[in-house]
Amino acid sequence: MGRGTWSWIVPDGLWEIAEPLIPPSKVRPQGGGTQDTPDETLFAAIIYVLVSGCAWRALPPCFGISKSTAHRRFLIWSRAGVWARLHEKILHLLDDADLLDLSRTVLDSAHVRAKKGANSQVRAPWTGASRAPRCTSCRTRTDCPSSSASRPPTPTTASR
Repeated sequence: MGRGTWSWIVPDGLWEIAEPLIPPSKVRPQGGGTQDTPDETLFAAIIYVLVSGCAWRALPPCFGISKSTAHRRFLIWSRAGVWARLHEKILHLLDDADLLDLSRTVLDSAHVRAKKGANSQVRAPWTGASRAPRCTSCRTRTDCPSSSASRPPTPTTASR
């Protein structure tokens, strides 16, 4: 794909690495339907969306596929683990070529599952009635309903 139709979006050699990782398309048992879109075209469209950051609905018509087809295939390939295996394969290739420097590695918590994290939510303790005004403009105004100066003291706020 490096010098092919989609070379402007897919770097040289990336399709050759990804192609064996992509699961074969399922054939409909009842037959019919539309002709299957080539995986190479879908791969290029998905890479375009991921790299550009555009929404699926903004997929350019030059790919010749619908946004729903591209998104559906992205989900299928994601569930099949294509992207994680592709990432791992590229890391191995870079490491084998001594192009990977792990001295500056950063571990992001979004990629690590916290297995023993707390799942229960803790409620804040009740602190009782507050004598502070509920808004910042009520310090000296007596006509504001949230001002403590405009209300008569209640049994919970009256000093004892």
